[in-house]
Amino acid sequence: MSRADVDLRREIAAMAARLIADGGLDYGNAKTRAAQASCGGRAPRAVIPNNDEIDAALREHLELFDEHHDERVSTLRSTALALMEQLEEFRPLATGAVWKGLAAEHAPIHLQLFADNAKEVEYWLLNRQIDFDVSTIEHFRGRCEVPALTLYWQDQPVLLSLYDADDLRGALRAARGDDAPRGNRRALELRSAQQR
Repeated sequence: MSRADVDLRREIAAMAARLIADGGLDYGNAKTRAAQASCGGRAPRAVIPNNDEIDAALREHLELFDEHHDERVSTLRSTALALMEQLEEFRPLATGAVWKGLAAEHAPIHLQLFADNAKEVEYWLLNRQIDFDVSTIEHFRGRCEVPALTLYWQDQPVLLSLYDADDLRGALRAARGDDAPRGNRRALELRSAQQR
């Protein structure tokens, strides 16, 4: 990759990070818009940053421009832990902004739930009179889409992605080590304690 491509890749990552932090965009849309703006149209694949590069740019952006970031992460993690306790029967795993500690202003608490039937989660919410919207999200393995529920819990935005119980083994296998993409309640408690 040429020096110009490396520089363009960094520029796209920084712009995508700003779009995530300030505009509330998800990673995919932020990458697409940043690439189009930087390249005046479709960008060559070699200059599209991966999510780790965007995470690094987002961390830098939040450290420079968001004086409430640490407080927001702490609040979101505390809320996530309380919700994970309530949803224990669905074996919740935290992922996304709350797990990474990169919570832009619009970032939801993202929990992955594992149930024999996704409707069980919907019934759980309905029985507690919690309003939610239904959509889909890409499977963490990228092979298909899974149901996703968006709602508010203790005034915080929440995204629940719903997986088959059989997916839990693969999710846990990928959740080992410091760079794990997700973790259970105990792992999130440890991350929260390290933040203090």
